[in-house]
Amino acid sequence: MSKRASSLEQDLPDAKKTKMTTSNEAAANGAPAVEIDEDLHSRQLAVYGKESMRRMATANVLICGLGGLGVEVAKNVILAGVKSITLHDRAEVTLRDLASQFYLSKGDVGKNRAEACREAVQELNTSVPVAASSADLADDFLAQFQVVVATDTLLAESIRIDEFCHANGIAFIKADIRGVFAQVFCDFGPSFEVLDVDGEEPHSGIVAGITPGNPTLVTTVEDERLEFQDGEEVTFSEVVGMTELNSHAPIRVKNCKAHSFYLERQCKEAHCFYLEVDSTNWNPYQRGGIVTQHKGSKTLAFKPLGQAIAEPGEFLLSDFSKLERSPLLHVGFQALDAFQAAHGGRLPEPGSEAEADELVAQAKSINDAAADKAELDEGVLRKLARTAAASLNPMAAMFGGVVGQEVVKAASGKFHPLHQWFYFDSIESLPEEPLSAEEVAPEGGRYDDNIAVFGRTLQRRMEGLKVFLVGAGALGCEFLKNFALMGTSCGEGGLLTVTDDDVIEKSNLSRQFLFRDWNIGSSKSSCASEAAQRINPAIKINALQNRVSPETEDVFNDGFWDRLDVVVNALDNVNARLYVDSRCVYFCKPLLESGTLGPKCNTQMVVPRLTENYGASRDPPEKQAPMCTLHSFPHNIHHCLTYARSEFEGILEKTPAEANAFLADPEKYISSAKQSSDAAAREQLEKVVEVLVTERCGSFEECVAWARRKFQQQFYDRIAQLVYTFPEDAKTSTGALFWSPPKRFPSPVVFSAADPSHAAFIQAAAILKAQVYGLPVPDWAADTQRVVQVAAAVEVQPFQPKENVKIETDPKASAQSMDAGAHEDQVIDELINKLRGALTALPQGSQLSAISFEKDDDTNYHMQFIAGFANMRARNYAIPEVDKLQAKLIAGRIIPAIATTTAMATGLVCLELYKVIQNKPVEAYRNTFANLALPLFAMAEPIPPKSFKFNDLEWSLWDRWILEGDLTVNQVLEWFRAKGLEAYSISCGQSLLYNNIFPKHKVLWLLHNNIFPKHKERLDKKMSELVQTVAKMEIPADRSHFDVVVACEDEEGEDLDVPLVSINRRLEGYTADLAALNAIDGGKGDAEAALQGAVNNRTVSSGVRGVRWIPAVDRETGIFTMYLVLFKDGQVLDVNRHMGAALGQADGSVLLTDCC
Repeated sequence: MSKRASSLEQDLPDAKKTKMTTSNEAAANGAPAVEIDEDLHSRQLAVYGKESMRRMATANVLICGLGGLGVEVAKNVILAGVKSITLHDRAEVTLRDLASQFYLSKGDVGKNRAEACREAVQELNTSVPVAASSADLADDFLAQFQVVVATDTLLAESIRIDEFCHANGIAFIKADIRGVFAQVFCDFGPSFEVLDVDGEEPHSGIVAGITPGNPTLVTTVEDERLEFQDGEEVTFSEVVGMTELNSHAPIRVKNCKAHSFYLERQCKEAHCFYLEVDSTNWNPYQRGGIVTQHKGSKTLAFKPLGQAIAEPGEFLLSDFSKLERSPLLHVGFQALDAFQAAHGGRLPEPGSEAEADELVAQAKSINDAAADKAELDEGVLRKLARTAAASLNPMAAMFGGVVGQEVVKAASGKFHPLHQWFYFDSIESLPEEPLSAEEVAPEGGRYDDNIAVFGRTLQRRMEGLKVFLVGAGALGCEFLKNFALMGTSCGEGGLLTVTDDDVIEKSNLSRQFLFRDWNIGSSKSSCASEAAQRINPAIKINALQNRVSPETEDVFNDGFWDRLDVVVNALDNVNARLYVDSRCVYFCKPLLESGTLGPKCNTQMVVPRLTENYGASRDPPEKQAPMCTLHSFPHNIHHCLTYARSEFEGILEKTPAEANAFLADPEKYISSAKQSSDAAAREQLEKVVEVLVTERCGSFEECVAWARRKFQQQFYDRIAQLVYTFPEDAKTSTGALFWSPPKRFPSPVVFSAADPSHAAFIQAAAILKAQVYGLPVPDWAADTQRVVQVAAAVEVQPFQPKENVKIETDPKASAQSMDAGAHEDQVIDELINKLRGALTALPQGSQLSAISFEKDDDTNYHMQFIAGFANMRARNYAIPEVDKLQAKLIAGRIIPAIATTTAMATGLVCLELYKVIQNKPVEAYRNTFANLALPLFAMAEPIPPKSFKFNDLEWSLWDRWILEGDLTVNQVLEWFRAKGLEAYSISCGQSLLYNNIFPKHKVLWLLHNNIFPKHKERLDKKMSELVQTVAKMEIPADRSHFDVVVACEDEEGEDLDVPLVSINRRLEGYTADLAALNAIDGGKGDAEAALQGAVNNRTVSSGVRGVRWIPAVDRETGIFTMYLVLFKDGQVLDVNRHMGAALGQADGSVLLTDCC
């Protein structure tokens, strides 16, 4: 522990001090080994690794300025798990702080900002001590810390602090957000070592051949693409023959192709040529070998702030359409500091043209004196002046993530630091025209900073939004916090609906910051909503626990989607995203999409008619290992873990569930098996016989014996049979060695009671087997040594090799083809007889317990079983083994996640939300890919949707063609003919409602042969009837339309992709109720005339013609009732009452919304 760390620890209460234990290895290196809660930090460990987190846990961090940016940084840093945090601020809380500081409330006004939020920050991670201070930032105070973050700190003071930090090995970060502008500066000292530049796993390849010479040619197996880049260094292992490579220093590669490269040796001198490796006299290559990318450290030199102001060097860019923006903002922020120095620390007043002029003049003066002059854009500088006084939540969230990640880099050496300046702006989020002084004048409330930037009108619009947030996990928590601070859905008519069907787990607490340990087991959406309401009690939230899917369309029905203004996805899987995307396209709703993967994030704006949708582009499917590789020829730990999880699910979940199906109704199960009579049926029956007959256990001791036999079967007998069938010198039909890369020649594992890995597997397998049968587990089962002693006494049959055993070697073979055999009927009959016999010995109503895999509970033995199984299999094939955490990350398919990336992603999305509610053009929007590890930002305009044209028709995926009335098939066909199109097929769901002939240009010989002759009878039938009788689809009572897919061709016989067709029909059983509508209107004019006027004046963005949903209000009760207004040629034909629709508070007017 450093002296600075030690002195700070002495100042903390005992309860707040960091608890550490020291391992032998760490003690040998003189470094403390911090115990890391792997259950809590599993997702974060997947990003940083244990060593980086241990280094991080020795860092004391000072954060100066607890406004919106400061508290965001504190949140992200404490969740990461540093040693301690000190919050420093001398300012008092004002109401304006509540626009971006989520741990302050009205009751805190007048208190010191650091003191007011200290306890709330401490709650995020009780193992990290949090102190509050308003002391002078003197040298002896600063000396206690390893990282110092300065926000809202004047430039002169920042330079003074950085000079001390630079000279004393303390990392210094200066960051400020000014309206929609921001700057970050990093100084990690004159010599900072980056231990891992990008955080990526080293690339590797399996050597297929090495050709000696000068240079040396290396080829790799063709089943995996080589990821090496020219100039990288590699190391070798497991090479047989040319063993010189195994002990060779890292070697540079060149001329990398998909499956080959040349080798060079790096010169040691500072200025040198590269010498090619001459392997001519080395031992000849025989076989095998793994080549692995060598990832070395990197040392960076940082300039102190005072020097970097004058010599900024290269800036980190975020938007390549703004190449000149960073130098401009470098001058602009200096001008802001000069303005503050001249005006007692305050920033320019929003709406003040005089003070904007002063800032522009300051910028020109600074630029004139600079050695490297920037190209000044006066318009941008004026926007900076008008908005600089405001602290906006989206900017605080984004840069809280950016700066928080830089703190982690400084504390751990993980990832490449920002070197050294980053400027950012989102002027596209601002209103197009400058706002008047009256529009931006403060109201004396929590939204004054928002109003200073966007104006009162836009703030009221934000407060009235109807938002659907899908997901309340890590992204969802950040969005809810942002929405509460922005005032989203906090005013009249506003409503935020959030849904998540998941409950809170311990592993969520390291990044889903609205949850606490006492919330574990509770609904995510409910707890997150309650936390958001504590941030801003005015927010109106409806928390649901429903998954958004086709099965819940009765909950999220047409009326629900129609009422929404915007949808925000906070999901963690692609299929759910695609479904929500399809709903947004259908109902023409903006979708704000984002996702994270470790330090990487992407955001995508899906705006009706302006952009393509989320589903327009897909990632390639994940490559799956062939079945034969998993079963018999694994060559990496991923294969072993995939197979281990498959065995877990097969033995402990699927087989007991299959047995329960048999026990529930034996005769039905047997009848089904006989009807199938295939390899799959035989395999299922064999497993049921195993679990109910041949391997049934009646005591825990028998479960231990079963585990011992399973060990022998899997890790000895199976491998012994494999090498008997394919000896090490076996050859293929072409004469090549069978055991050529990527195949690895295996060896059986002999059970040893003294081996801890063997013992751990036996213990986990026995306990889980006992749970399947509902057997009592004795206390001694927790004693691994006691369990393994029992296992050692179990007698196992010696291995006897079998002749003519078929072992599948074809990578294209499926599981069923691998197990297929002859005489299935006979074998199935024998298995059924065994099951019938077993029934007599089983108590009536017997059932087994199927165990579902749960990765995040280390007390349930699931991961102990899978890690033990995978490592024994790895040992069979001489594959490096992994610890239980690494096994959990791989087998549990855990998505790496950290709080910093999540915060940044949601900040970016919320900046885009301001554009959505202003109906900005497509050029204003930005999709973003960012990687905080590098760091890298890539922002670009969204891609417009693909459009189609035919004659005078034009459409995209956002369009639906609406046909009015309860039409017949013939009427639909005529509608298309009037457009110059010939419709030859109409379908609904999976059902074909009508088909005339195949397209003539495709199947000429069918021109006069209708293969669906009965479909002619459907020409005069109503489409609604066919949908219900043929497609078997029930049309909900509250839906006035149904959808069909029409296939058609143009006059030349060419197929044309046309939009989905919606057919609107009158709601059966509903009658016109104009009189009731007149009454509800409360006598405010003639209701029919009002509706007629609304129809005449309304332009519907979704392209619907002939139908409108209109809510009318009863002013006495405040209840809305929906009316469906049908019209033609601008004349109201009918008004149908939509029953049971209560839409919120009355505003005394007849409203009009689109019907999609």
